Amino acid sequence: MVAILVDADACPVKEEIYKVAFRQNVSVMIVSNSPIRIPAHPLIGRTIVSDGFDAADDWIAERADAETVVVTADILLADRCLKAGASVIAPTGKPFTMASIGTAIATRAIMADLRAGGDAIGGPAPFAKTDRSRFLSALDEVLGRLKRSR
Repeated sequence: MVAILVDADACPVKEEIYKVAFRQNVSVMIVSNSPIRIPAHPLIGRTIVSDGFDAADDWIAERADAETVVVTADILLADRCLKAGASVIAPTGKPFTMASIGTAIATRAIMADLRAGGDAIGGPAPFAKTDRSRFLSALDEVLGRLKRSR
């Protein structure tokens, strides 16, 4: 069964995920290190993992497969889930693919090196309304594709 796994601790699009899940009748698992409020609905579940390093990532990656959509901004988790066959979308609506993940990992490493060297490089752009809209479209598209391929 098609499902959505959400790396939820810093996810800004949880409400959008719930709306799409209700409309498309798809289950959602919210994975976090601390309690997060979720709607009381049979399609929505919550898993609270330990606060250990990468505990949420490990939980998600172990369950990711070809019928799973993973929502995360974590590039290394996206890589693990793609290798397991999952579809992966960032909260900005940007899909991670096998063709793009290598560049994303390399860019992440370069930015980490620059920060470690003391360079002031700034962070990601602020989350915008257009990101929310792009995310909704991307999630609908991926879920539709997965349902058609079943």
